[in-house]
Amino acid sequence: MIKQIPIMEGVRQTQKRYCSTAITVAIFAGFLFILAGQEPVGKGLILGTVFSIVNFILMGETLPHRIGKSKGKTFLVALGSIYFRYIILAIPLIMAIKFEQFNLFAVIAGIFLVQFFIIVDHLFNYISSTRRKQF
Repeated sequence: MIKQIPIMEGVRQTQKRYCSTAITVAIFAGFLFILAGQEPVGKGLILGTVFSIVNFILMGETLPHRIGKSKGKTFLVALGSIYFRYIILAIPLIMAIKFEQFNLFAVIAGIFLVQFFIIVDHLFNYISSTRRKQF
């Protein structure tokens, strides 16, 4: 248990950084879309981002359950986690298909918003480290 505490702290810090950025951008962009008369787009972006954050947090919370287990148990926990998270991500998609108050493409964009910020952060770090090496 002592070895997992630093790992979980790092996971939680990472989750906080990316999730807070994603929800902040989604709320501001969603609000701008709503003000521009595009309510379904704004609501869809926020809905997709909320479920993306839930997915990302669940991914981090299941990580310690896979460490130090047998191969078979690790496989089952990982597979169960994936299926459960896919079900969670299906909820906003189904809502967007069933209800006109959510735009399907905005929900999809929101679902990928956390991953987008992870990629942007890594690219930014890569570019800045490459520039530092040049000087």
